[in-house]
Amino acid sequence: MTLMWRTEETWPDCSAHPSVDRSSPHTITLVETSLSAPPAWVADAVFYQIFPDRFARSGRVDVGARLEPWDSPPTVTGYKGGDLWGVVQKLDYLADLGVTALWLNPIFQSASNHRYHTHDYFTIDPLLGGQAAFEALVSEAHVRDMKVILDGVFNHASRGFFQFSDIAEHQSKSAYVDWFRVNDFPIEPYSEDTPASYAAWWGLHALPEFNTDNEVVREFLWSVGEHWMRQGIDGWRLDVPNEISTPGFWEEFRKRVRAINPDAYLVGELWTEAADWVGESNRFDGVMNYPLTTAIISFAIGNRIDPDAVINNNEYEISDGIHAAEFADRIDALAELYDGPERLAMLNLLDSHDTARIGTIANDEPELVRLALALLLTMPGAPCLYYGTEVGMTGGPDPGCREGFPLDESTWNTDTLALVRSLLELRHAEPALRSHEIRRVGPPVGWTSGRTWVCERGPGDNALLVAVNHADEADVVPLGHKLNGSALGGDATVHDAEDGCELHMPPRSFGVWRIKGSSG
Repeated sequence: MTLMWRTEETWPDCSAHPSVDRSSPHTITLVETSLSAPPAWVADAVFYQIFPDRFARSGRVDVGARLEPWDSPPTVTGYKGGDLWGVVQKLDYLADLGVTALWLNPIFQSASNHRYHTHDYFTIDPLLGGQAAFEALVSEAHVRDMKVILDGVFNHASRGFFQFSDIAEHQSKSAYVDWFRVNDFPIEPYSEDTPASYAAWWGLHALPEFNTDNEVVREFLWSVGEHWMRQGIDGWRLDVPNEISTPGFWEEFRKRVRAINPDAYLVGELWTEAADWVGESNRFDGVMNYPLTTAIISFAIGNRIDPDAVINNNEYEISDGIHAAEFADRIDALAELYDGPERLAMLNLLDSHDTARIGTIANDEPELVRLALALLLTMPGAPCLYYGTEVGMTGGPDPGCREGFPLDESTWNTDTLALVRSLLELRHAEPALRSHEIRRVGPPVGWTSGRTWVCERGPGDNALLVAVNHADEADVVPLGHKLNGSALGGDATVHDAEDGCELHMPPRSFGVWRIKGSSG
């Protein structure tokens, strides 16, 4: 642990920021703020989420660490030794895949393999290669026109965080007691026999929550955001932001970050509908779009979902199969909730380090995974692939979803990899798939199977038609107009009919077509 009181550059004086009302330690009054639209680059972005300890081990980092075998089952506490140099070595692979932005799970010094237990917010973990590896990664990513966003954990620190360690050492006499919300002394951060006597995330002794009503704490956390923006990152994914209740905290965070990089992307980890966190709220550009996640899984995987892989709660509700009409209703509701620019800034995903992998949710049926991917990669918003999904990685809930990326390419699912490559190529080539416009199509009279969802993507003159049949049976979908040419993607076909055409949808299939008369 290294303690450094920061220089003025990285620990700014409150007086330098007139937007902060210093008259009260419990409120932040913002002045002269204005709504900033999401950065334009996000509309075209394809994100790739990397869990650094498990993605790639370069062999360049030697800090005397005892590591688990790379291919052994993941554990809650063990390290496998993935590092940022390893990410640098994989950048060409990611660029070839079609990835244009990286989301890195936390990379600051920590005593956990996931690094959500932050010890030092200003130090890149030595196990990840330290500052030199970080600088190389940002530089090499930018050479490839690839953005880098970091994971910001500002609701809580860890019991190894210096100021909290000082409280544990000196108890009520510590100079840092007001950095946290201590209810009673003595605090016993390593005793799990009794509840924590301080505010702790989900009651976990290891994760003391910051007292963000303390002006010094707020300035510290804002300075972290500013520091790494100056180091060249392109934005932040903010962990559990709704659990910081101090009014104005995130508005000021946004203002500080955007002052350094007006094109910085800010996305919040919010699992439910969260329209009040984007747009005119002046907090975030987008949020993690878990309502879309659960809709896609409920439709594409349907009644083949592995119940042991899904733990439903109020924030992550997966239905055991929904028909096309209900799926269309959910997509329409999300389109109405997030309008225009905010829709394009949503971070869309199928799985993450917090859920079982989509392959396991789909009961190890790759064709269902590919159907879900087809939906994800043709939706409005920024798609995000969890590392290894493109090669068919599976795994249950934490820690099962955090395995090492498979080194043996003979184990990769090449059909899934080919599909991801082709769909990302199509997404980059077709502006319609990167637009915010999505319009429900049908069903017309006589089309009542509930198997196939159809939508138009993009503005009228350049619109594409997307259709997905989630069922085990084939489907025929009549359309009242012609389509322009053969499918741009998928294995469905189109046949002329008297009043237009018919989509012939094999079981578990999708198709993308240019609409008759659109340019391209």
